[in-house]
Amino acid sequence: KEEERKKVIKYDSLFIDIGAKSKEEAKKMGVNIGDTIGFDTKFVKVGRDTVIGKAFDDRAGCATMIETMRRLKKTDCTVYAVGTVQEEVGLRGATTAAFGIYPDVGIAIDVTVAGDVPGVKEVEAPIKMREGPSLTIADYGLITHPKVLRLLVDVAEENKIPYQLETGLAGTTDAARISLTREGVPSGVISIPTRYIHSPVSMLSLKDLENTVKLTVAAVKKIPKYF
Repeated sequence: KEEERKKVIKYDSLFIDIGAKSKEEAKKMGVNIGDTIGFDTKFVKVGRDTVIGKAFDDRAGCATMIETMRRLKKTDCTVYAVGTVQEEVGLRGATTAAFGIYPDVGIAIDVTVAGDVPGVKEVEAPIKMREGPSLTIADYGLITHPKVLRLLVDVAEENKIPYQLETGLAGTTDAARISLTREGVPSGVISIPTRYIHSPVSMLSLKDLENTVKLTVAAVKKIPKYF
C-alpha cells in the first residue's frame, strides 16, 4: 500500500534474531554489545552490464580509483589515491587525509542516486543509469570549483565520454571537506549512477563504471594544464 511504502520503520522497532534465548547465551555465541554486522548479499551480474550487490557506496568508487591507478602509466603530476574512512558519518577520513596531503586539486569518486525507477520523479532525481558518470555542479556541502568542473566537462567531451550534470543533491561527498582544507582546495566530484544506494541491493551499470574510469584517467592527465 502507498501509506506503507512511505512509513519509516524506527530503530526501536528493529531487532536481529540470532536464535539466542538470553543475553548470556548470546555472549556464549561470541556476540557482544558494539559488534558490527553486515548483510549477506552476494555480488550478482544481471542483464548485459548490470550488477547488484551491497555497499557499492563506495566500493564502486574504490574500484574506479584502483583501476584508474592501474591505467595511469605516466603523469606530469603527483597523484595520491586515498581510500577514506567514515565518509557517511562526517567525512572524517577525508578531513585528516586532505590536511596531511594538502593537494592542489581534489576529486572525490563516489556514487550518486540513479532515479530512473518507478515512483521517482525526474525532477527529484534526474540522473540515470547507462548515461555516463555524473559531474556535480553543487550539492549540500560543495559548490564545485569552476576550473575543476571545466576540466571534467572538457575531458569528457574531448574523449567522447558520456556524462551527466547534477545539482541540488541533498547529500554530499568527501570533496566538501577536502575543499575546506587549510586555505582551500579546488575540488569536484565524479559519481557513478547507482540505484538503491544505502541498501543491501545496490545496482549499477558496468558501462557507467568503465566510463567513470576513462574520465578519471583522462582528467588526471590533463590537470597540469588547468592548474
